[in-house]
Amino acid sequence: MIITDTHTHLYSEAFDEDRTEVIQNAIDNGIERFFIPAIDSTYTESMLQLEKSFPDNVFLMSGLHPTHIKENFKEELEHVEVQLEKRNYYAVGEIGIDLYWDKTFLKEQQEAFRLQIQLAKKYKLPIVIHCRDAFDEVFEVLELEKGENLFGIFHCFTGTLEQAKKAITYNMKLGIGGVVTFKNGKIDTFLNKIDIKYIVLETDAPYLAPVPYRGKRNQSLYVLNVLEKVATIYEKTKEEIALQTTLNSKEVFGV
Repeated sequence: MIITDTHTHLYSEAFDEDRTEVIQNAIDNGIERFFIPAIDSTYTESMLQLEKSFPDNVFLMSGLHPTHIKENFKEELEHVEVQLEKRNYYAVGEIGIDLYWDKTFLKEQQEAFRLQIQLAKKYKLPIVIHCRDAFDEVFEVLELEKGENLFGIFHCFTGTLEQAKKAITYNMKLGIGGVVTFKNGKIDTFLNKIDIKYIVLETDAPYLAPVPYRGKRNQSLYVLNVLEKVATIYEKTKEEIALQTTLNSKEVFGV
């Protein structure tokens, strides 16, 4: 049983004390594929080091996270493009719009999101979307860019059934993580109305740890708790869910 964590920040400072142990523990428990989203240029070197340490398990993305978009976002986007030109990445992400913390740079977030989608198309890569309090704004950009060459993952999907169906029309899979285990998460009430072929598993470690670890540091090992919950929702075995969601991740990332 091979399990894929499609979204985990294993280079985060939260793992500086025990990174190797955390990753090896996950691998020993069947989680063999880790897809690593970018935040901004300050993390590029630590991401590359992570890949060097676990070359068979770690798959990197390049991108600029919406909460890190400031006045200098064009310089950051130049860094993203330089990275995409010089080496192999598996997605452009995580990118998108976040209006939860601050709406000051909405215009810049929209522009950066669209420019990075265009970069993904240029390099024939999927996108990995970060969307928080911004479904309408994200869908607006996706509508402008829709087409066969637009595809990817709606990371940490927390929307409604209607929004899930709409996301799928843009060739997106839904990234399901710890929120599916929360009592007030709501997505567990309708997820089985979405075909399992549109679902991938993730942790977003070190954030959003699933029950029973909620509020603690998340880690890729805890994708097992997400797997268990999703299996219950779909009334399938954990092996079936692991197989299908890993196949879905291969469809997106090409590896």
